[in-house]
Amino acid sequence: MVSDFAPGSYRFIPAVFQYSSGAAANPGFEVERVRFDRLVPLAEGFARIASHIQAAGRPLTAFCACELRSPAAVSEQGFRAFNEHYVKTLAEWGLFDGSTNPVARSNVCPEIDPPAEPSFYAFSFTRPSTGTSPSFVIAGGAEARGGAGSYPERIVRYRDMSPEAWKEKVRFTVGEMERRLAEFGFTWQDTTGVHAYTVHDFHPHLADELVRRGAVRSGLTWHFARPPVVDLEYEMDCRRVLRELVI
Repeated sequence: MVSDFAPGSYRFIPAVFQYSSGAAANPGFEVERVRFDRLVPLAEGFARIASHIQAAGRPLTAFCACELRSPAAVSEQGFRAFNEHYVKTLAEWGLFDGSTNPVARSNVCPEIDPPAEPSFYAFSFTRPSTGTSPSFVIAGGAEARGGAGSYPERIVRYRDMSPEAWKEKVRFTVGEMERRLAEFGFTWQDTTGVHAYTVHDFHPHLADELVRRGAVRSGLTWHFARPPVVDLEYEMDCRRVLRELVI
């Protein structure tokens, strides 16, 4: 069920404490995406994000999504430890109340030339708009089912790299993106950007599992990167953003 985050002028899909499953601008507002020309370490990145949002005349609660790059995939325990550190700044900004987090996020690990520490690649925030076109960011999702249980228990075809397993992994992840889009009342036809993150060749399943389902109407950007938790192999995210900037 979609929830409203009035201080940020957006609504979101509740998920886990470290991020939401997606954020969409409320009527009268739009999402602006800002990508850093070079990766910026976490602390410096938060400072630059705050400066940019405030210079636009917006409160820090307008921060609605971010894209991170990390040195390497970590264990489930390591992932939680990182997230507990990450959300401290969100709490200071009035975004995280200790349990609910409205900010959507992707966090992946470049296989070649990774950063030395977790860093920001891009971020998004809401700003007033006179347009009527919707805008949103769907958070990164990999081939892990929701609910209770460890990652090994929830990963689709855990440690299975066979062609049949890969088809299931891609199909599951595409389906999860569709589910999140539908929560907001959107489909692939509403997206302006779709990303895939993996170091494996998923092209044998590209036509049937993505193209035929309409997922690449605006093309597909493949990042040669791993999902953030060991044994996850394929991640995606998507968005509809009409205003993008590189700084």
